[in-house]
Amino acid sequence: MQKRLTEKQQAVLDFIMKYVSEKSVWPTYDDFREEFGFKSSNSITQNLKALAKKGHLLHNEAGYQLKPIKRAPHFGIAIRGEISAGTLQEAVESNLGEITMETVFPNLDRIFAVRVRGESMIGAEIHDGDYVLLVDDDIPNGGIGAILYNGETSLKRVYMDQEGLRLEPMNSNYKEIKISPQIFEEVSILGRYIGHVNKNGITKSSEAYRYGTRSYSPFTN
Repeated sequence: MQKRLTEKQQAVLDFIMKYVSEKSVWPTYDDFREEFGFKSSNSITQNLKALAKKGHLLHNEAGYQLKPIKRAPHFGIAIRGEISAGTLQEAVESNLGEITMETVFPNLDRIFAVRVRGESMIGAEIHDGDYVLLVDDDIPNGGIGAILYNGETSLKRVYMDQEGLRLEPMNSNYKEIKISPQIFEEVSILGRYIGHVNKNGITKSSEAYRYGTRSYSPFTN
């Protein structure tokens, strides 16, 4: 079991991980001294021993090593053949591969999830407690997405025009939010809505858009 690290120990671990990732070799004691200003080799050794004791590094005859990253097991849905949606055809079973998360969401490496609080988006079948799937991309005009404004986040349908930004709920019990062009630059895009997950499974957004650069101007549609 991994134990909580001190601020210095976490910094040392982060440095090791970055160094090994970029250079594929373990940092030398001189590298540690240059990065952290350690006065003696003993200070470095004590940090490495603490990281190993707390379960964040391996230590054996070969020295210290990073622990192998445990990757999530691969899951896929087997495709067992084809079926006619027209006239009746003979059933033929064949192995056509798998449907994976990468099949459903091609940009999987750019997707993240946030949990919804509130019912302002029930018109899009997004309810309190659902997990919304967002992709790190611009929100098209009229599309659903998450934004950060004035230290607060919101999931809404987003409209842009010369009067500024309008965040429209999909529930008549909630009011829309208007942001003038003068403070438009204070709005940050968190991600574009592509679907959500709840006890009923995964719902993928039916809205399809093409995206440009991550610029956000109220004067373009």
